[in-house]
Amino acid sequence: MPGRTASNVTCDTILRLANASPQFIAVKEASGDLVQGMRIMKHKPDHLLVLSGDDPLTLPLLGCGADGVISVIANAYPAHFSGMVDSALRNDMATARRLNEALLDVHPHLYAEGNPAGIKGALEILGFCSRETRLPLTALSETGQEALRQAMSKVPAFQPDLMGC
Repeated sequence: MPGRTASNVTCDTILRLANASPQFIAVKEASGDLVQGMRIMKHKPDHLLVLSGDDPLTLPLLGCGADGVISVIANAYPAHFSGMVDSALRNDMATARRLNEALLDVHPHLYAEGNPAGIKGALEILGFCSRETRLPLTALSETGQEALRQAMSKVPAFQPDLMGC
C-alpha cells in the first residue's frame, strides 16, 4: 500500500514476476489505482489471482475481474463484507452495491489513525476486544473512537433475505 509504505510495486513488475514463475500465484492489489489493477488483470498469466487489498475499492476491482480480497473491515463486518464479495462474484451487483454502501462511511475511520488502531476500535465497539495495541502502535484516540462509533451506528443489521444473500 503506497499510502503506508511510500512506494508502489508497479504493474510491470508484478507482471514480470508472475510471468517468470508459476509459484507467484497471487497479488494483493492495494495501490489505490484502479487503472493499475485493471492493467494487471488484463495482462496477467492465467495462474495469477488478483486480490483486492484496499477495502473501499474491492467492489470496483471485483467488477473488473478481481478474484477476491484480503480485508480489514471484514473483521468487524464479516457477513456484510463477505456478502458483498459473494454477490459481486455472482454478478448480483444490486445486492453488492447495497452492502458496499452500508459500510462505505465506516472505511475512512478505520485508517484515519493508522492500522490496526481503527479496526481494533471497531472491534471494541462491537464488544469483541479492547482497542489497546502494543508499542510502537497506539490505540485509536477518544475523538477517533467517537467518530467511528457514530459511523458504525448507521450500518444496518445484516439481513440476508433482504440483501439477496
